Amino acid sequence: MLIPHFSCHLEQIENPSRTLISDHTRHIGQCVSFSDVRPEWASFTLGVFMCHTCSGIHRNIPQISRVKSIFLDPWDTCEVEFMASTGNNAAKAKYEQKVPPFYYCPTKTDCQLLREQWIRARYERNEFIHVERQESYSAGYREGFLWKRGRDNGQFLSRKFILSEREGALKYFNKHDAREPKALMKIQTINATFQPAKISNPHGLQITYLKDNSTRNIFVYHEDGKEMVDWFNAIRAARFHYLQVAYPGAHDVDLVPKLTRNYIKEGYMEKTGPKHTEGFKKRWFTLDDRRLMYFKDPLDAYARGEVFIGSKESGYTVLLGLPPSTQGNHWQFGITIVTPDRKFLFACETEAEQKDWVAVFQGVVNRPMLPQEYAVEARFKHKP
Repeated sequence: MLIPHFSCHLEQIENPSRTLISDHTRHIGQCVSFSDVRPEWASFTLGVFMCHTCSGIHRNIPQISRVKSIFLDPWDTCEVEFMASTGNNAAKAKYEQKVPPFYYCPTKTDCQLLREQWIRARYERNEFIHVERQESYSAGYREGFLWKRGRDNGQFLSRKFILSEREGALKYFNKHDAREPKALMKIQTINATFQPAKISNPHGLQITYLKDNSTRNIFVYHEDGKEMVDWFNAIRAARFHYLQVAYPGAHDVDLVPKLTRNYIKEGYMEKTGPKHTEGFKKRWFTLDDRRLMYFKDPLDAYARGEVFIGSKESGYTVLLGLPPSTQGNHWQFGITIVTPDRKFLFACETEAEQKDWVAVFQGVVNRPMLPQEYAVEARFKHKP
């Protein structure tokens, strides 16, 4: 129980209930959903303390959760007693007792959709109390229609998608009655990450997979937020079961970080060609683990090019600035990435962006390479 017993008498305090509730937060110290956020609100029907962001989501399910400010709203004695008898630990024990290891539990930096569906899954749908309610993302097979962005015209059209763990693939079909898929994405290389700002849709999901060792992007959404998050967790479940077979001795805690990943950083930079005499061109860059990809447009299906960034032990270095002889860059804040084969020159619009990019590049270079990453590096070197 998170809320300790208080021996002081209620009648001895000017605003007794409010004082006790605010006093409790010093012992709780965190939001029930996000452990690094201090609570400012509480649900007096669920008995949990939460941050301001979560309180807004709880207000959207008033049939389940009623919230009050810890510091500003009046509290009845019975409400205080209920909070004292439950609290965050008790709520987690009840509402999160059967969370699958592959299910994505969002952090405070994740998009609104993930945070909302995580809260609704626990308290509104009770998915982690009743295992049968997890079938939509844990059955190993999922079929449905998503709005997919066209590669050439940029229009979103309804497309049929099938995810099959047995086949080890996610497929989509251009026509609803088509027998052959337009694309087959192997579970082995697939990734999914929510990109509401990039796709200009609050439910926007970016799916990537490798095709001939090049990254292919697919942008999709669904009007129903639950439907989109179910697809996301179904992909994670398929990846989880694939990795369990690929690494039979691995523990769940080691596999979960490999299921899906958010990009380390994205944004615009300028770049020049391999001779360093070509003019600099503005491109959209995405750093996905050790792959630095650049696109003419953020929503392009294929990258214009990809750069593998290895470790310092393998001869990779990140330098602040550009060689003195460099010409043609409009932006003045340069970055040089030195690889065993060549130098890559980039320029940022602001010094702050330059520092951010250098920091993330340095983090990648400082990280020792895994055995499988040497194979990826070799494939990059043999690209046509």
